[in-house]
Amino acid sequence: MLKITLPDGSVKQLPLGSTGMQVAESIGKRLAQDALAIVVDGEVRDLFRIIEKDAKIRILTFKDNEGKGVFRHSTAHIFAHAVRKVFPNAKPTIGPPVEEGFYYDFDDLKMVPADFAKVEAAMQDIVNANHVFERHDWTLADVKKYEGDNQYKLELAAEFQKKGWKLTAYRDGDFIDLCEGPHVPSTGVIKAFKLTKVAAAHWRGDSKNKQLTRVYGISFPSTKELHEFERLQEEVEKRDHRKIGQALDLFMFHDWSPGSPFLLPKGAIIYSELQKFIRDEYWKRGYQEVITPQMFNKALWEASGHWSHYRENMFLLNVDDEEFSLKPMNCPSHVLMFKSRTRSYRDLPWRVADFCFLHRNEVRGTLGGMTRVRKLSQDDAHIFCMPEQIKDEIKGVLNFVKYVYQDVFKLSYRAKLSTKPEKAMGAPDLWEKAESALAAALKEEGVAFEVKAGEGAFYGPKIDVDVKDALGREWQLATVQLDFQMPLRMGAEYEGADNTRHTCVMVHRAVLGSLERFIGVLTEHFAGKFPLWLSPEQVRVLTVAERFGQDAQKLVDKLREQKIRATLDNSMETIAKKVRNAQVDQVSYILVFGDKELAGELSVRTRDNKVLPPVSTDQFVKDVLKEVAEKR
Repeated sequence: MLKITLPDGSVKQLPLGSTGMQVAESIGKRLAQDALAIVVDGEVRDLFRIIEKDAKIRILTFKDNEGKGVFRHSTAHIFAHAVRKVFPNAKPTIGPPVEEGFYYDFDDLKMVPADFAKVEAAMQDIVNANHVFERHDWTLADVKKYEGDNQYKLELAAEFQKKGWKLTAYRDGDFIDLCEGPHVPSTGVIKAFKLTKVAAAHWRGDSKNKQLTRVYGISFPSTKELHEFERLQEEVEKRDHRKIGQALDLFMFHDWSPGSPFLLPKGAIIYSELQKFIRDEYWKRGYQEVITPQMFNKALWEASGHWSHYRENMFLLNVDDEEFSLKPMNCPSHVLMFKSRTRSYRDLPWRVADFCFLHRNEVRGTLGGMTRVRKLSQDDAHIFCMPEQIKDEIKGVLNFVKYVYQDVFKLSYRAKLSTKPEKAMGAPDLWEKAESALAAALKEEGVAFEVKAGEGAFYGPKIDVDVKDALGREWQLATVQLDFQMPLRMGAEYEGADNTRHTCVMVHRAVLGSLERFIGVLTEHFAGKFPLWLSPEQVRVLTVAERFGQDAQKLVDKLREQKIRATLDNSMETIAKKVRNAQVDQVSYILVFGDKELAGELSVRTRDNKVLPPVSTDQFVKDVLKEVAEKR
């Protein structure tokens, strides 16, 4: 008999040779109906594969991220099958699931959105046929036999074989493809799907390789869920930060500096207010701000480990016949500062913060407005501490994150603990200590988290924070990383109470993350209706006639004296048009100025056209300043 341990710790006995589907059926009929795949001792597998030995298992449905991945990977396989039916000469390369659905890259394919309908019809035929996904073990000879004219599949197969990986293929109907899997039981499981866009992509993301055609799509277990997704996409389109940013004159972009946003005056206000907010918190939380150089000799990056692990993402320069780089991160320069004088255990923890600009050579095809850039600024900080201070410092960062996202911005979030990757620096025991310290801090702060095995940075494990916006989308923003390796490599030491030298521990952390990305996310979250403290134009005074201009300007001046961002509209437009313009510009408070206002009472309305009770100028100022101070 097989001993099967379920996630709740209970155990089931099943006959030898049982499959994942039989395990699901033994648990419950409804689960068996929803089951897509199974996790066997950590490996995601097809439901119809035999479970060879006693194992810990977990049945995956569409509610699980891994289940969604299997579902959409299978959709990509069906899509490739359909493309080959409609475009017989197309060469499939890779088709993975991604956060928003799936994509598939093809060579020798000229496909445009006008072709979507006929390809989707071919996909529907494959779904209706309900072909079983059959898994086949292949040899390199099989790959050459079935994929002989597809150099991409041959390249992948040769690479897999060299690494000692098993070659597998999946067949549905008359289509078979080199594929690692796993897949859902049959094509009929995929109830609803839609192709969404066409893009260009280079083979393996390398611009030196041939450009391929990439087609994106989405799929769901029901038509209802697809329709809900389509409605959400309509709202996403309305909230696109690039459109709102242009409409509100917040930021712009230019092809002569790809990936580098231009912050216009209003956007610069938001940027500066966020910096001020974080700076105020730094003062309360014991951080000291520094300013560091923009470029460094490669010797720094060799010492830190970035030259061998991150060089392809750096902008390289030749300075005085030596190799330099624009800095992609601040941490090595902060180590230089730490080492600039003798440090004692009494000086620790040393919390150093830096808003300096960073440059990262992201692939141009991945750039996306403010949310994926090449030039950025982070609310970046590094904490140099003793091992016994780690837990308190991590808890302090987690408290900072909670204050910013939960208390100020009223956003829900979740944490991910990413552990040691395959290519990592340093001794295994230090990695174990680092991972244990992060997990302990999360638990003590009451932060729920999931473990992302193998997804840590090359120098240490990390906690990433995913923040949920108004549309339910998640954005990775805050991060905290525990690093034993860089201080060791670069000799960051302090004199301990025992009068001997010790290597310190380094905590890398950012709460907002990239300010550019954060502004992009906020723009979409608020749909351009920023809270008053961030609003670029907090008050606009509208004259009902040109003769009120001088007195209205005095009101604007009084507001500006109190650091309230106020402007005057004394144009010849009608008052209705002026009000509408202010609302379109998302001005927080709109003051109509005429005879009544000369008498001392202000008529106030909001950008949402809510008319407030008349109020004196002094009271209005007090109310605005209070709302700003409370960051409501």
